[in-house]
Amino acid sequence: MYCGNCFRDNALVAALRRQGHDTLMVPLYLPLTLDEAVTANTPTFFGGINVYLDQILPFHRRLPHWFRHWFDAPALLKLASGRAAKTRAEDVGALTLSMLRGEDGNQARELDELVDWLAEQARPEAVFLSNALLVGLARRLKKRLNTRVFAFLQSEETFLDSIPEPYGSQCWAQLAERASDVDGWISPTRYFADRMAPRLRLPPDRVCVVPNGISLAGYDQLPPRTAKRPGEPLTLGFFARMCPEKGLAQVVDAFIELRRHGRVPQLRLKIGGGCNSVDEPFVRQQRAKLARAGLAADASFHPNVSRTDKLAFYAACDVLSVPAQISEAFGLYVIESLAAGTPLVQPDRVGFPELLHATGGGVLYGANTAPALARELEPLLLNPARLRELGDLGRAAVFAHYSDDVMARHVAQVAAAHRP
Repeated sequence: MYCGNCFRDNALVAALRRQGHDTLMVPLYLPLTLDEAVTANTPTFFGGINVYLDQILPFHRRLPHWFRHWFDAPALLKLASGRAAKTRAEDVGALTLSMLRGEDGNQARELDELVDWLAEQARPEAVFLSNALLVGLARRLKKRLNTRVFAFLQSEETFLDSIPEPYGSQCWAQLAERASDVDGWISPTRYFADRMAPRLRLPPDRVCVVPNGISLAGYDQLPPRTAKRPGEPLTLGFFARMCPEKGLAQVVDAFIELRRHGRVPQLRLKIGGGCNSVDEPFVRQQRAKLARAGLAADASFHPNVSRTDKLAFYAACDVLSVPAQISEAFGLYVIESLAAGTPLVQPDRVGFPELLHATGGGVLYGANTAPALARELEPLLLNPARLRELGDLGRAAVFAHYSDDVMARHVAQVAAAHRP
């Protein structure tokens, strides 16, 4: 699975270590599957199978440790990860509520095992929770470890809003109640901080803004980009999970419309990102749509690529668009694309205006529809020099302000500012 939180946390931990901070990253639910994971031999806590069985089988919570530990075997968790992609918010309302209840939930035993293990390590100056859905851990962590707890905000809103009633309202209420257990909250954009603070019943000054950062290793080795000559083939790209929520259908439709108009006759489409079994029927629909338009040969799909291939993907695109249909808190693909010198065309909504205004690496359009996207793309594609100008501006901004080292310095500053 491709998890934006995991990529951010992995980059953050690596940068904090380079800056001299003794930092430990602890995976929860499933082992991390990253190209450059920094967890070493750290065990996985809250193993996904035990968490699920704790929820549906009360007797499972009382089984001996040696028996439960069997379900945390790496091979079994790897097998379970194949099913994780099919998890839908509407199916896990009760489980989400239980996790938010922390020591009062059905997974209290898992929490105790995590805290006991952490207590055997050096006492941390701070613990950072990867997202707000882990806020149920905060109370027990603070009490047992005598430390401060911080939590990142990262697109939880869409997940929680999709949980049906009565669990949806109960989850939001529980999250708001537990939010006061956290010493400080970190949002990747001002947009998302302003949205989530009132929903968590937090005063605005309790939420700091620290933009996400990425490792720039490899991006600095990409060859210089030059503006293409008029008439040369151009490539429109999409890189995110291949699902409706990320707007893949809109990009495909916009591509078809641009080719139908005929003013960009050699335009090609490259689609990359995460694709798992639950996404495959939707991807087949998009392939069929392209085939019906006679454009199958001009579009290529690149699922589940390695980091090296991802960098090459971005560098091969002339412009990128991920018109997300959800409350996107940040969108790592924005700064990844810009790091490769590829500008973006994004809808004028959620966190996109903040990022593109800060970087200068793209343009915004109004209604988040395929025709609106096509209308904004066409004049840019007909002006390769402008595309190159936007890409160069965005690349310089990312290298200056959106690296993992910059993110790590800001996170460390947040922790230092909240010292008692």
